[in-house]
Order: sequence, then structure tokens, then C-alpha cells
Amino acid sequence: MTIPQEIREAAKVSKAWPYEEARKLLKRYPDGPGEKGIVFETGYGPSGLPHLGTFQEVARTLMVRHALHEIVDWPTRLIAFSDDMDGMRKVPPGVPHQDMMHDHLDQPLSRVPDPFGCGHASYADHNNNLLKAFLDRFGFDYEFRASSDCYGSGAFDDALRQVLRQYDAIMGVMLPTLREERRQTYSPVLPISQVNGKVLQVPVEVVDAETGLIRYTDPATGEAVEQSILKGGAKLQWKVDWAMRWYALGVDYEMAGKDLIDSVTQSSKIVRILGSRPPEGFNYELFLDENGEKISKTKGNGVTIDQWLTYAPPESLSFYLYREPKRAKQLSFGIIPRAVDEYQQFLAAYPAQEADKKLGNPVHHVHAGNPPAARMPLTFALLLNLVGVASSDDKDLLWAFVRRYAPDASPETHPELDALIGYAGAYFRDFVKDSLHRRAPDEKEAAALRDLDAQLGGMAEDTDADTIQNMVFEVGKAHSFENLRDWFKALYETLLGTSQGPRMGSFIALYGVGNSRKLIAEALAR
Repeated sequence: MTIPQEIREAAKVSKAWPYEEARKLLKRYPDGPGEKGIVFETGYGPSGLPHLGTFQEVARTLMVRHALHEIVDWPTRLIAFSDDMDGMRKVPPGVPHQDMMHDHLDQPLSRVPDPFGCGHASYADHNNNLLKAFLDRFGFDYEFRASSDCYGSGAFDDALRQVLRQYDAIMGVMLPTLREERRQTYSPVLPISQVNGKVLQVPVEVVDAETGLIRYTDPATGEAVEQSILKGGAKLQWKVDWAMRWYALGVDYEMAGKDLIDSVTQSSKIVRILGSRPPEGFNYELFLDENGEKISKTKGNGVTIDQWLTYAPPESLSFYLYREPKRAKQLSFGIIPRAVDEYQQFLAAYPAQEADKKLGNPVHHVHAGNPPAARMPLTFALLLNLVGVASSDDKDLLWAFVRRYAPDASPETHPELDALIGYAGAYFRDFVKDSLHRRAPDEKEAAALRDLDAQLGGMAEDTDADTIQNMVFEVGKAHSFENLRDWFKALYETLLGTSQGPRMGSFIALYGVGNSRKLIAEALAR
């Protein structure tokens, strides 16, 4: 894609975080990276299903990759790497054939049979295919690499020899980080047992680095064994493995969660020992649940990818992930409506912005510099209120109201609005419906509501939202609401059953003047 010169110039100085990250790579290669280009990497452990952490790391890395493209014409690629040679330390809960899985404890995930019986070569292969389908679902541009292939094919052999050559220096980095008991058995190299195929955590002795030969005692037999670590005969402890991967694949950029700061530090020391530079990158903050606790796959707190996509479009998730990656943020169901509406606000503002402002607009990065036109005539919050007062998530019924507000819209001409109506119905049903409580107005509020009803009685059904909004303001002023927020809060609580709500002029125009007067009558009758 040809980058306009004004965008290129603005990208060189933009303070948006993807450009700041991209400029690290310019400093890394002041004369350019040559034919190798820039290698981005994201890692994945296939012991479980792809999750939000997988999505956020790939999405954010691709934002940096695109930012670099806007600054300079360098070849780049993203490697999505699956560490499927890890030994299965425990059987994942909820996986079928638990007894069979227990029989394969400590074997590489790539050698554990597929418990789902769907024809994959292994448990890791099953999850690797889910990962690729997951990434493809969002249109991510990546190259998939599996640890088992890289070890087994010999692609890592030269790097493994280098690990053995620098074995003592690597031990010098790792041993001070370990407890005394662990130091006695630690080895950067984990041989694969020739007896039972398990990934062994045993001390090893380097016999010949050039042939990859090591010596260890196999705990299954008690006998000394000499074997080569090349061609899949072993794998590395993960901090050493990470560094070796950077070295072997020439990785220039990889980000990681804040919980991996120590690992990044140790792996960076090791890759320097191997003879290469650690990649650029940054440590992003972790997401918190609604109680401020760290989100955990084990606990099941927070929001999964599929849950978010049940209630909102994927671009709203990318938008939320883009913003302030170095600040801990809540990831709960309650933030979804605001994320959807803020995305639409930024999308609407984008076309009229100057180049520098566009590059600071999240939608520029969500859509790789080519955001779609903003065509959403209603907010998600307004649709939620509509579903509430209509007491229905029937899309045909809701569209009848929507056409009153946006007569030129239809499911065919505005499929994104049609989808949002569906999302609003699902969100209301699962999170809002049971929390609504319409209270009776007090004496002052009742007088103002009667006045509001009278004013609406003199308006046509097609009165525009701004005219209605101005009238609602005037009614509040006429009834001496010192803070008009109190007036609108009263409207929300008596008419809609919630303490927060939409722009009332827009809501009445959407729901209809006659229908809104019925709401007022119901409130006055309580």
C-alpha cells in the first residue's frame, strides 16, 4: 500500500505508541535491515485454547508493524510461534479422556495424542490449528512456526550447538535466579527420554558441543545416557529457549506482559551470550477484572474473546486493546457499551482530522490506516435503552423504531447497524434486564413530567431530536432543577429504570413521541 507523504512525515514524529515502538527499530538498524527485513514475533503456549492474551499480543504487534510501514519501506514479517515441545506438566481440566492424558504426563505436547478425536496428529496440533483458525478469523497477517517442527527438522541445530558452546556462561546467568534446591538439578537443556519420551529435568554434562552430544542419568532406568540434542533430541528450558529462538529466527521485536519482565531480562542476557541482540519491545500491563484482580484463565474471571464478540463487534475490542497498553485496565462486561460507542465517536471524527491527529486516532491503528466510513446513526447506549423500554430483543420490532429515527437505514443498507441491534439485544438480555427498576417520581419530578407530557403533546411524531432535546432542557429549567443533571437523572430513573441514560431528545425521537408520552403516563401512575 502506498503511504501518502503527509502520513509518512507525520508518522516520523507522532507520539502515538505504535510509532514510538516502530522508531526503536529505526535506531536498531540506522542503515536498514537489509534483505532479512524486520522480524516480529509473538509466542503461544498450546496447552490450552487461544485467549484474549493471544489476541492482544498479535493485534498490538501488528499495529507496531503497520506503524513501521508508514515510516519506512522495509520488508517485515510476523512469526506466530507455538511452543509445543513443552512437557505437559498437568492435565488441563475439561479435556476429554483424562486417564489417557495422565498416561502422557511430561511428554512434549506435540507427542500427546489428540484427546478430541478429530484427526489431529497430537494435542498440540489440535490447539495449533485452533490458533491458526483464531488468527485467520481476524485477518491477521502472520507466519506460523511450531517448536516441534523447528527442533525436529534441525532448523534450531546451529543455535543449539551455540547453547552448548556457551553452556557455562548460560548457567552463570540462570543459577543466581534459582532457589538452592533447584540449582542442584537445573540444566538449560531438557533431554527427551529415549525410554518413555518424557521431557526430563535432570542435570546434564556437555560431551561435544559440535555434535550436540550430552550425558545425563535417565531417572526411569538409573543408567547414564549419551544422546544428541539435535533433530528433536531435547528442548531448552523456556527462558533459554526464548533467547535461543530470538537468536535462531533473528527476532527484532517482541512484546510481553508485565508479569514476564524478569524472564525478558534473563533471556536478553542469554541471547547476548549467544552472540545476538535481544529484540526491541515493551512490557504491557495486564487486564483486571471488575474487582481489580488480575485476570486468570484458571479462575475464569474477566471476559473471553468469544464473550466479547457475543455482545460487540471485533473492532471495538481492538479499539479497547489499543488504548494505553502500559496502564492496567479493567476488562469486564460493563465496559463493553462504552468501548463500542467511543470507537464510533473516534471513527466519525477521523475523516476531518489533520494527518497528525489521524495518526493519534485509535481507529487508524485498528484498521491499519484504512478505517471504514462512520455510518452508525445510533449509539449502543441508546439501543440498549430502546431494547429496555420495548421489552423485546426482536430485531424486526426494534428496526421499526430505528427507521423512525433513521428512515434511510435498513438491514440491507446498514448491516453494521443491524449487527449492533443484535448485540444490544444480547447484552440487554444478559446484563441489563434484571437490573432495571422504574421508581415513582417525587412531587417536583411529577409536576415536571406533566409539563413534559404537555409539551410533547404539541409535537409531531417526526420532530427532530435537537428540537426535543432543547424542549426537555427548558422544562427542567422551568421547574427549578438547579442542576439539570438531576432532572435528566430523574427522567432516566422514572422512565427507563436506570440511573444513567441517553440523550433524551434522541431517545424520544427514536422511541416516538406517542410512545414516550405513554412512558410518562406509566411513571405518573406509580
